[in-house]
Amino acid sequence: MEIPTYKLRNGVSLPLVGLGTFGMLGQPCVGAVETAVRNGYRLLDTASHYGNERSVGIGVVESGVDRDRVLIQTKVAGGDHGYDETINAAKESARRLQVAQIDVYLIHWPCPSLGKTVETWQALTTLADEGFVRVPGVSNFKQAQLQALYDATGVWPQINQIQCSPSLARTELRAFMAEHGIFAQAWHPTGRKEGLLNDPSVLALARKHGKSPTQIALRWAVQQGIGVVPKSSHRGRQDENADIFDFTLDDADLQTLTGLDRGEAAARDSDVVEEF
Repeated sequence: MEIPTYKLRNGVSLPLVGLGTFGMLGQPCVGAVETAVRNGYRLLDTASHYGNERSVGIGVVESGVDRDRVLIQTKVAGGDHGYDETINAAKESARRLQVAQIDVYLIHWPCPSLGKTVETWQALTTLADEGFVRVPGVSNFKQAQLQALYDATGVWPQINQIQCSPSLARTELRAFMAEHGIFAQAWHPTGRKEGLLNDPSVLALARKHGKSPTQIALRWAVQQGIGVVPKSSHRGRQDENADIFDFTLDDADLQTLTGLDRGEAAARDSDVVEEF
């Protein structure tokens, strides 16, 4: 499969579709990663908090695909916030992944109660300056949280992975990010928990285009330049998730999907939600 890429501000090209691995553990995770990479996936999304970095690394090795052809994206956990703590956490993640360099490294959640978000971001920028991290970024950050990082360091994140789907379009946040050159990548991009895949209008669009409801949701994202990291351990569903570049949602389709947006208040609030 050939998956289009998006060029970040620093020149790194990131595939618009990657493999999410949340909830995958042990050998099933190894197998899912191995299958995905062998069949053309070139971006893998994991996190220290997921407890599967070792399995992801093994899956890449067992795929037989050269390491430099695969981008591995992981995240620093809330419990590792702080400058020195983040430096050490990055080294430990690299060790578990069996890599000499982390391609994409994100702050998983702002965790404002810890008061260490800026220190943590400073550590990521140091790691990037040293070449240990190619792409420093964040996850689940709101406008004010992004602004605080820039105000303290003069550096915007390259990427912000956010909860985003037609059910949670995050329009204002994405506009702010676009203004500052921050790439939007969506977790939970199918809106399954919001019931999006069973919505009659989504089912109608699926029939119109000869695609699945999942493909309609994912196409909505990539057509707007939003990356997605859907999770699947099944070869057929992995193929389905990447098979979204041979059709286009027209203006009427997009307007239909716009009407399904539940608004910012329905998204998880990272001023309140914290994961350590």
